[in-house]
Amino acid sequence: MKIHHISCLEDNYSYLIVDETTKEAAAVDPVEPEKVLEASNSLGLTIKFVLTTHHHWDHAGGNEKIKQLVPGIKVYGGSIDNVKGCTDALENGDKVHLGADINILALHTPCHTKGHISYYVTGKEDEDPAVFTGDTLFIAGCGKFFEGTAEQMYQSLSVTLGSLPKPTRVY
Repeated sequence: MKIHHISCLEDNYSYLIVDETTKEAAAVDPVEPEKVLEASNSLGLTIKFVLTTHHHWDHAGGNEKIKQLVPGIKVYGGSIDNVKGCTDALENGDKVHLGADINILALHTPCHTKGHISYYVTGKEDEDPAVFTGDTLFIAGCGKFFEGTAEQMYQSLSVTLGSLPKPTRVY
């Protein structure tokens, strides 16, 4: 499993999760889909689906455009988050598979938005797992409490994300 980051807007990132065996990829929060597709094409990848962490425009704002640019692409998002362009709603604990080796687990991490989803990604046994936390967890803190409570943020950070294995890479 390989992760590529793409700088989007002024202070956001989109990511490509890559199955190196099949060269299939998933795009995480592709707010600027043209940039994401350019990166994907330059790496010889095929984007199979989109993982959207939450409904705010700076994360989900490119979903409709990527659906136009990649006809038939699936766009995943939290079932109670009203993600723009979502074709497949996810619940806590749902799993999505990418290529030959990658498994993605949807983790409901509410507070920033009610239906915020973090994505826990595992690959081959010798690879460290990764988690994409959207606006739940930042380098120096957590996201703003737009739709939730301090108790929900504590649960999302300390229990849900805090229980992931130690070698997990955080994005």
